[in-house]
Amino acid sequence: MEVIRAPWRIDYINANKDSDSENACIFCLYPTQNEDADNLIIARGETCFAMLNKFPYSNGHILIAPYRHTSNITSLSDPEKLELMSFSQYAVNALKTVMDPGGFNLGINLGKIAGAGIDQHMHLHVVPRWNGDTNFMSVTAETKVLPEALSATQTKLANAWQSTNHTVS
Repeated sequence: MEVIRAPWRIDYINANKDSDSENACIFCLYPTQNEDADNLIIARGETCFAMLNKFPYSNGHILIAPYRHTSNITSLSDPEKLELMSFSQYAVNALKTVMDPGGFNLGINLGKIAGAGIDQHMHLHVVPRWNGDTNFMSVTAETKVLPEALSATQTKLANAWQSTNHTVS
């Protein structure tokens, strides 16, 4: 039997997943650090921001979150709701420009039981998809093959976001 190693997964396995605290929440912490490239932040708005998922389902997996720490989608203000959905459109535009996927999955997992990895801060996933992107690697080896470094994808998407959407602050 062949062994496939995915050493990057240990970072996720060992990561502090205590999302009960705003101090431990990446969606609260990263926007305050002013290190957008290192934190994989693509764009910032007035109420929401977009970043790459550090542990993506596929290349270009974007997370969109309000700055405000909340797990309750029904507590979002009208400006937060509008910008969250606008950012999902901008993400699709940028991903089409940079990666030309065949389709997209957009979704919000509310609560641990629903699959939320960070359940105390709601966020929307924008996942680009390609024909045949679920292959034997993920099905049989529980390993994903990401053909590009996250830092390169962050740079490309941040540039495309600005050039295709013209409304980024």
